[in-house]
Amino acid sequence: MSTARKPGAIRVGIGGWRYAPWRETFYPPGLPEREQLAWASRRLSAIEVNATFYRTQTRDTYASWHAATPPGFRLALKAPRYAVQRRTLAEAGPAIATFVESGIDALQAKLGPILWQLTANYAYDEADLAAFCALLPQTVGKRRLHHVLQVRHASFTPERCQALAERHAVAVAHTDDPQIPGHPGGGVFYARMLRARSEIETGYPDDELDELAREAARWARQASEVYVFVINGAKERAPAAAQALLGRLDAP
Repeated sequence: MSTARKPGAIRVGIGGWRYAPWRETFYPPGLPEREQLAWASRRLSAIEVNATFYRTQTRDTYASWHAATPPGFRLALKAPRYAVQRRTLAEAGPAIATFVESGIDALQAKLGPILWQLTANYAYDEADLAAFCALLPQTVGKRRLHHVLQVRHASFTPERCQALAERHAVAVAHTDDPQIPGHPGGGVFYARMLRARSEIETGYPDDELDELAREAARWARQASEVYVFVINGAKERAPAAAQALLGRLDAP
């Protein structure tokens, strides 16, 4: 007799943990900057790391992030710009290797998906994308890697995103921009919420957060892991939005 598949884990978080306005809207007064990751990681279940996009980090840095965060927490890494900000993605092999071999495995079980954010003017190119995806390693050490592409050009139709995910076992990031579709891949669904509003304390109105919680539950029936990050828009509201969503997911 067949049994229903257990829904995947849902993790919710923000982009980075160092942002000056969060001293007023998220962190307690006087909290030292060196303690912000530890504090944030105990109120969220994931963070998308921005620092890895701008410069290569060291193994010691990854190890310190691992030490600062609690069991079960995940750090998704935004892949470096020198790997994705290029006309021909198929030429990114050395840049990809430099990043993956920089010590990311020091995060151990807290290593979440890797986000490869393509430039806004990168149009769908089946051959180039296939070559790029073939460069993405499936493991680092003994740990499996999960890769996510964020596409931003209108040439990425729903059909092309689905084909990309299914052929290459990469996820295509979902956003709340209806012009750009996403698709789960490799067991992961990855959502980046971009439309928080500053005039709303929780970034999104209650009815939109309720619907997002229902959507996350639906995504969890398709994937073994779901990540939802409140990223842009009114960034000062991102932690409140993420916490409000977590509260809805934890409710019976």
